[in-house]
Amino acid sequence: MMDKNLAALLVVDVQVGMFNKSDPVHQADLLIENIKSLIDKARSYGTKVIYVQHNARPGKPFERETPGWEIHPAIRPNVGDTIIQKNTPDSFHETNLQEELLVMGVKQIFLTGIQTELCIDSTCRRAQSLGYNVVLVKDAHSTWKRGELDAEQIIEHHNNLLCWFAEVKESSQIQF
Repeated sequence: MMDKNLAALLVVDVQVGMFNKSDPVHQADLLIENIKSLIDKARSYGTKVIYVQHNARPGKPFERETPGWEIHPAIRPNVGDTIIQKNTPDSFHETNLQEELLVMGVKQIFLTGIQTELCIDSTCRRAQSLGYNVVLVKDAHSTWKRGELDAEQIIEHHNNLLCWFAEVKESSQIQF
């Protein structure tokens, strides 16, 4: 456990469009429940909460200022929370995330969100290469079936693989 002022909870791409009723992200309700619980816990300890919001091209489900682009209503930011806008899977690439973390004095990142094999994977690797102590919350990130792999297999694979870049813990084990 680190000084709460040196840690941040990163919530990546938990946007309305990811919860489309015809093809929702794997275990959508449990994902929201786990992330909401982590946000509440982080706030109670004074840990910073940072949202990353994906911006897609016009006409796509995550086009800026459209309903699908909005952060999920169950975990909407509070006044004072930081929101980072991104255009690629890597939450650091061409964004101000690194600058915000430096200003806040953050040394440890608790990583949650969507999409396991894209945004979570690339953000986790990049954060570690930038020198952050990364904790991947293994039951607070998700994805969809892709090819021959179902979502559960992809999540399990990444929880095992990303242990080279992060400490992997259940949300119930997280201490801010």
